[in-house]
Amino acid sequence: MQKVHSIHELDDKQLLLQYKNTLDKEVIAVLYNRYMHLVFGVCMKYLKNRDEAEDATMQVFEKLLKDLQQYEINEFRFWLHTVSKNHCLYILRKQQSQFKNQKEMNKDFPVVMENEELSPLDGVNWKHTKLEEMNGALQQLNDGQKVCVELFYLKEKSYKEISDATGYSLLEVKSFIQNGKRNLKILLSKSNE
Repeated sequence: MQKVHSIHELDDKQLLLQYKNTLDKEVIAVLYNRYMHLVFGVCMKYLKNRDEAEDATMQVFEKLLKDLQQYEINEFRFWLHTVSKNHCLYILRKQQSQFKNQKEMNKDFPVVMENEELSPLDGVNWKHTKLEEMNGALQQLNDGQKVCVELFYLKEKSYKEISDATGYSLLEVKSFIQNGKRNLKILLSKSNE
């Protein structure tokens, strides 16, 4: 039997076994050096942005610290490719969701064109007044609606992130956001009458 002198000489299966047994982060560093180019390539393919791909690459390797303890992995290279692809798709879905939320928020709360007939106030005061109306209406919502609407629209959190932060179920979060949005529209239309 050949004696292994360095962690760098271990094959992927041996490294994975060693990590499961010792949780030695040096194992992750070795895997990073071996496969960083693969993960970065996958991230560039999907994200098409160097900075985002670099961030995603680091996130994938950070995720390995936990995932390697949980899963039985036979072909690490292929598994890592799949994990990297799925992580990028998650990022893209999240970006798309944030874009959709921003677009919906803009649709629901349009900025009215300023002119003398609509508002005798100057532009800065008019916008400040509108923000105060929005904040006042937001404060009139019940606690669940207020928290969920603020987290979803202002902090751009996902339903899952809101659920985790508040303890509400996903269905409750969805309901609070839908009802809160409807109630905000009603409150804002009353204040404009």
